[in-house]
Amino acid sequence: MSGRTGLVLAPEARIYDHGPQHPLRPDRVLLTWDLIAACGLDRRAGVEIIDTEPATNDDLERVHTAAFVDATTRAGHGEEGDWSAFGYGPGDNPIFPQMHEAGAIVAGASVAAAQAVWEGRVGHAFNAAGGLHHAMPARASGFCVYDDPAVAIAWLLDAGAERVAYVDVDVHHGDGVQAILWNEPRVLTISLHEYEHFLFFPGTGDLSERGGPDAPGSAINVPLPANTGDDAWLEALTTIVPRAVADFAPDVLVTQLGCDTHATDPLAQLRLTTRSYREAARVLHDTAHASAGGRWVATGGGGYRWAHVVPRAWTLYFAEMAHAAGDLPDALPESWVELATARAGEPVPTTFSEPSLDAHRADEDARAVVASLADILWP
Repeated sequence: MSGRTGLVLAPEARIYDHGPQHPLRPDRVLLTWDLIAACGLDRRAGVEIIDTEPATNDDLERVHTAAFVDATTRAGHGEEGDWSAFGYGPGDNPIFPQMHEAGAIVAGASVAAAQAVWEGRVGHAFNAAGGLHHAMPARASGFCVYDDPAVAIAWLLDAGAERVAYVDVDVHHGDGVQAILWNEPRVLTISLHEYEHFLFFPGTGDLSERGGPDAPGSAINVPLPANTGDDAWLEALTTIVPRAVADFAPDVLVTQLGCDTHATDPLAQLRLTTRSYREAARVLHDTAHASAGGRWVATGGGGYRWAHVVPRAWTLYFAEMAHAAGDLPDALPESWVELATARAGEPVPTTFSEPSLDAHRADEDARAVVASLADILWP
């Protein structure tokens, strides 16, 4: 396993743009790459820039139907049709120009990360543009056109990986990846997420969801109550993920690093600070080395404080992947702060760290959920 770390850059992914009023802004990824560069992490010894090509239809059709890929292409090219049957229309998934091409760029970037890791060119690789984990085999969902984590996992299986573990720390359940791989015994899916049955999107991810008939136990869900904070969330992560992944013994660890878990995120109600992202990065890094031969493919995901939180969170993750977390100054580069402030039209934080929040009664409820899950997994 190589000691190098890959950074996938796909600036063309800026065309993955649902419009100026939509919460999923491409600026969050662009500002992440800007912050990684401003911190010098892209030039650090052992870091390799990974080029990428759009995913082919064959790549996409490992997990999506040909009819869905065709509909996405035609809708994004302005053709008339019943695109609502494929999840497109007003709301979460508006039709936008070049939808297929945009989704293929994102999926291709995740495949490039997976390929670089599987072929041993790098040990870890990060695609910040990826993590679109809600897309289903035949429909778009939750801002997601194509399910790039599932596409990358399917590529790994076809390339010879015998077992892949997927860990999703987005505030929303990783329902698309779970659904696509529900009956696949070679893949373990683990999702930590806020959960309120049918009330908080997507409404799935209960403890009882454990995999299909040919893959019992292949899905693990950690459904946490609203207002769960740093300490309880980190306890959930450290209690469940390292042991479950070790038990599965995968060839590769794939992660989705959504940071809409932040206390200020407008679309969710968890209460994390950037401390959780710094510590989660270390836990996942250690897990990759302990249980997956050091092979780690990471994608971005959700996060709707696009200038204030997302770039800091994902830069913390990448610094850990690049073995640079201990060298990263807390103060953000002034040049980046000026750039982000100008784009956001308001001041942004000037440090990676931020004050801790007080404990909440939901933390004990979260601990009870984790204890119940541990009893299920390890009776």
